[in-house]
Amino acid sequence: MADYPIIADVSAYIVRTLRQKMCPEPIPSPNNIEISSPASQDVDYILGLYLYDIREENDVTRNPVMGRGKLQLSVPPKPYSLYYMVFINGSSQMGLKAPDIQKIVGRVAQIINDNASVYPNELQSWLEAEEPPIVLSQAKISLEEKVRVWSAINKPYQISLFYKAAPVFLSSEVVIKTPRVTEATFSVHVPKEGGEQ
Repeated sequence: MADYPIIADVSAYIVRTLRQKMCPEPIPSPNNIEISSPASQDVDYILGLYLYDIREENDVTRNPVMGRGKLQLSVPPKPYSLYYMVFINGSSQMGLKAPDIQKIVGRVAQIINDNASVYPNELQSWLEAEEPPIVLSQAKISLEEKVRVWSAINKPYQISLFYKAAPVFLSSEVVIKTPRVTEATFSVHVPKEGGEQ
């Protein structure tokens, strides 16, 4: 299962996809799209991706242990949901007007809708087992909840997009060694002649 960089890998996938499809129109350069927080003041980019929450998903069914080779078991991976905000950088010096912002937001929504899933082995090429896709969907949160996200970083609310990426399975390093079989007993039952048992 996916190792701990998977969270950063999902963020990098989103930004990489946006950079490939949004430049040079409506955003001039891939350098204008960053993983960042709206609280950052000393950077000049146009579009930011902000991971604002990570939640463990307890309602996903998991096996108690998983096989790992012939003599080992491992604790199963835990599923998480990642919550993202895609926002326009208010401190950017690009002088965007309201129609420009709306075009950018519309293009982001279109790109994420069209690229809404990625398999973990596309993000971590060493993975052998096929895992379920990580799906990007619009986060089902109210305007009040969106305002609270902005308030938590001491910024006034502005138009932004909110997404959930799930399930993101994070592997465990805990390995359980199973005892070797050192003795086995076999018995053979031979039926009596005449078909009697």
